Amino acid sequence: MEVSLGQKQKQHEFALVSMSQLTSSSSSSPCSPAIARFGIDSGTAQLQFLHEPESTEVINVDIGTTQLFKLGPVESVCITVDSETSSKKEFCDWNFSEVLSDVCLTTSFLLSQKSYSRGITIRFRTEDESKAFHCAFEQWKNEVIGGSAGECLENGSLLTSRSKFDNKIEAASAKMYFHYYGQLLHQQNMLQDYVRTGTYCAAVIENRADFIGRVVVDVGAGSGILSLFAAQAGAKHVYAVEASEMAEYARRLIAGNPSLAQRITVVKGKVEEVELPEKADILISEPMGTLLVNERMLESYVIARDRFLVPKGKMFPTMGRIHMAPFSDEYLYVEVANKALFWQQHNYYGVDLTPLYGPAFQGYFSQPVVDAFDPRLLVAPATFHTIDFTSIKEEDLYEIDIPLSFIASVGTRVHGLACWFDVLFNGSTVQRWLTTAPGAPTTHWYQLRCVLSQPMYVMAGQEITGRLHMVAHNAQSYTMYLTMSAKMWGAGAEQGGILQTSSCKLDLKEPYYRMSQPQAYAWSQDQQPHQLVHAQDIPIQSQDVVGPGLTPPSQNSAAPLNR
Repeated sequence: MEVSLGQKQKQHEFALVSMSQLTSSSSSSPCSPAIARFGIDSGTAQLQFLHEPESTEVINVDIGTTQLFKLGPVESVCITVDSETSSKKEFCDWNFSEVLSDVCLTTSFLLSQKSYSRGITIRFRTEDESKAFHCAFEQWKNEVIGGSAGECLENGSLLTSRSKFDNKIEAASAKMYFHYYGQLLHQQNMLQDYVRTGTYCAAVIENRADFIGRVVVDVGAGSGILSLFAAQAGAKHVYAVEASEMAEYARRLIAGNPSLAQRITVVKGKVEEVELPEKADILISEPMGTLLVNERMLESYVIARDRFLVPKGKMFPTMGRIHMAPFSDEYLYVEVANKALFWQQHNYYGVDLTPLYGPAFQGYFSQPVVDAFDPRLLVAPATFHTIDFTSIKEEDLYEIDIPLSFIASVGTRVHGLACWFDVLFNGSTVQRWLTTAPGAPTTHWYQLRCVLSQPMYVMAGQEITGRLHMVAHNAQSYTMYLTMSAKMWGAGAEQGGILQTSSCKLDLKEPYYRMSQPQAYAWSQDQQPHQLVHAQDIPIQSQDVVGPGLTPPSQNSAAPLNR
């Protein structure tokens, strides 16, 4: 049964270990235990802070003009715009997540920017309570601020209409995104990825038993090719949901295939907003971006599941895995580092450019490298992180935290972390994988590498640990925080300890597209050919349980056609 907003006000109450207000002068109110409570006041979602249940001193926070950010596992900050001096548009356009994630800047500095009226730091008892509060904050923001126009609230009605998508994605990014996918030349680029298209076709046609007589929803239908595959497989009816102008082209393409067109309906709009006349037995979509999660379409895929899919309905694809392994590539490292040499000029038209060399150097290393690389560059067996599309919550995709642990197979210099992904179509008849692994037929996703500005030396058998932490931002991508450490090796290793640590911050939205083909690499002195790690020889060390009956991908899982 749906919980009313009045009920939510009583249920959404959180105990805080401490709460303090910040000002631009860096002074703060005393930290003391408090309560955070969600509620509705005159049709506006409010977050209330009070130091004790019966306290008369209450701090009201308008969720519509507030952003919530994590400062640590149990500590967060609420930043609120001053409605008299700053507009909501300014508030939404300013990228708080980029600044807050930089430990070199303080919260009090933030409050001096653009006349933000209030900053409140809050601390919870446990990390789970912190996560629960963040989820509640997002739910209130989505369900109340992002409700339908004219929707009745407890004490009024909502005047504007904003969907979940609009609330978390900045307008400029969304406009460019839908413009890009509304062009036929980009759809052609994806259709000509024969590994991608061929695998989707095979996964649908070979699992005809799942589609015959069933209702299908194609999430982000694009040109409508997946909808046509579903109709070919015998679907009773397919609803092709597409938000960009490509919806018109999809109608034209589908109408040009009259034997299938009568069972396909194109619906123009976002899956977060459209209404469909019936539930779906199957969802089909191509929601994968670079490193699986770029463009944040996986969230729309999950929302479509919750809105349209019948219980125990099927999803094509069913799950995805992000694979990771340390790599050594001296050529790539030198190439990236050399890009900043321009800024080492002392006399550029009479100007000394060297003061900007440091920021430029770090800037080039903040770009993930997208290309196809030789799998022999990997220096340890890969691990993977699983995302089950049938059960994951949308909020779980806002932050993705992956612990790293590898055993170096060779002695070499580690230049960073190589990543790729695969997805499973778990059909009743055939399980088919689509992989973007190095050494497999190349796809338009290629692979991705995070290059460390400070490489590490490792010996064979040495343990490499670390963490890949990805935080979603409102430009439809992720900020990536990578830390890699070489643990003690040899005598005394059992005592633990870290010998060397290197870290970097990258923006998945701004990669360096390096489309050269994999090169032949010379062996190093301590790395003979028989010692090199080949992709087909790499045993996958799972950090997650994949589930019974699921088989690992093979290079034969894709269509036989190559680009």
